[in-house]
Amino acid sequence: MFTRILLLLIILGLTVTGAHAEQATGRDLRVIVVGGNSNYPPYQFLDKNGEPAGYIVDLTRAIARVMGLQVSIRLDDFGKILKGLDSGDIDILEGLSYSETRAKEYDFSTPHSIIVQAIFARKGTPAVKSLEDLKGKKVLVHRGGGMHSYLQERHYDPDLVLTDSPRETLQQLAAGQCDYAVVALLPAMYIIREEKLTNLVPVATNVAPQRYYCYAVKKGNAELVAQMNEGLSILKKTGEFNQIYDKWIGVLEPQRTSWVTVAKYAALVVIPLSLILAATVFWSYSLRRQVAQRTESLSNALAELQRNQQQLVQADKMAALGILVSGVAHEINNPTGIILMNMPTLKKIFRDAERILDRYQEEEGEFALGGIRYQRVRQEVPLILDEIQDGAQRIKKTVEDLKNFARKDDEARKESLDLNHVVQTAVRLVDVATRKMTNNFSASYGEGLPRVFGNEQRLEQVVVNLVMNAGQALPDPSRAISMQTSYDAGSGRVMLTVHDEGTGISPEHLKHLTDPFFTTKRESGGTGLGLSISANIIKDHGGEISFESSLGKGTTVTLALPAAVAGSEHG
Repeated sequence: MFTRILLLLIILGLTVTGAHAEQATGRDLRVIVVGGNSNYPPYQFLDKNGEPAGYIVDLTRAIARVMGLQVSIRLDDFGKILKGLDSGDIDILEGLSYSETRAKEYDFSTPHSIIVQAIFARKGTPAVKSLEDLKGKKVLVHRGGGMHSYLQERHYDPDLVLTDSPRETLQQLAAGQCDYAVVALLPAMYIIREEKLTNLVPVATNVAPQRYYCYAVKKGNAELVAQMNEGLSILKKTGEFNQIYDKWIGVLEPQRTSWVTVAKYAALVVIPLSLILAATVFWSYSLRRQVAQRTESLSNALAELQRNQQQLVQADKMAALGILVSGVAHEINNPTGIILMNMPTLKKIFRDAERILDRYQEEEGEFALGGIRYQRVRQEVPLILDEIQDGAQRIKKTVEDLKNFARKDDEARKESLDLNHVVQTAVRLVDVATRKMTNNFSASYGEGLPRVFGNEQRLEQVVVNLVMNAGQALPDPSRAISMQTSYDAGSGRVMLTVHDEGTGISPEHLKHLTDPFFTTKRESGGTGLGLSISANIIKDHGGEISFESSLGKGTTVTLALPAAVAGSEHG
């Protein structure tokens, strides 16, 4: 019996030592090679200087910045890039349409875009309403793209004419190579405008299920996917995701002003209409019809994109729920649950073993277990077991936070909240980024704070933004960031103070901090929307946000929210 107990304790000691060693391993600091399509505007393409540009390229760079990653973006023909991922020359793709077939070979991130497919034709070509109407007709499609595989699975192969890029697809359609082409709606509208392919129009939209565009890695590289998901979550919390989205997806928004242009031209046409001959009337009617047709098609495309923007936010969270909850919760909660379930038994076994080992020490004198004196083992093992149990409980809490973050965000719903809980959740969300920005982060939570009335996720967004701004103001990691919650009984407000030992803000800039698009970090990618959005959120909650700063001495941000009145029905 004594030999079995001794063996159990030695194995337990080795397990704990291995766990501590694993925790000590640092992150891989190598350069991550990111691949993408060189001809898929506005998502990813090579600009006139041959440099990577586009919506997903900016998104990748922003994720790398907030996650502290080193990336090299490589854009080329999609087929070559996909082969590079399969061979290991490329670590991750910026954009790959999710499908169940591809999911067998690749791991996908949370989707960052929704791709809407459309059928395009030359003006005057007989209209079609669905993919079924294309059977028996020659159809242009991008080789290796999402719609290529989708149509192959439905046995359209004999009717497909393959091209090397969406741009070539539309150029051949405009030149009369085929009567129809299936292309993603937004890239097609972008290329049509850029190449001036004015004889092309979309004749049917939403002809296939919406395709989610994601980061993708080879099976088994779950850590890199998790880092990209964490970066996307941070960008959404800080509002930077929407800023990048609006910058590139807003490529069609000039249509809004085109109504003014159309009105001016119409006025120029209407005035002489009363003076010119019938032939001029016919010409004017034809011209206006063409303008109206093009304006209608572009307006429909923009309306479709605006609807999809709202769907993207929810689809992103639902995908995160599927990936993080089914993946993280299943893979982490199960073993964590085993640890928490078995730990009380291990503690009881050790307590029983102590009595036997104590008697053995009295009879035989001092001895060692696993090379450690028994007296030290008797002191350390209970503490080690407690640490294991506490660590498992922290893992369980982290997974619960991820589940809450994936929950649908309803801005209109407000409820009674504990501000301490809101701040603690936000701090956990940016924990990785915070540890890279400072070695001296502290948070003090006031006791017995009154509750506040508000939307938990919107308030978390404000706290995340304040912490990230504080970190970005630090010249080096030795400078500190401190947070404190408290209650001001005189004003009846619950307070949050965030102080950084950063470079400070000059007096002439201080009064403009919450102005939209005002930023002192334009050269490093700042847009000036973070604090403006945060101020509007706090104003919507009936609170105030104020700033105190001096150059070289840091900045203090104070957030004040009214304490919730008992029985209040706000929300």
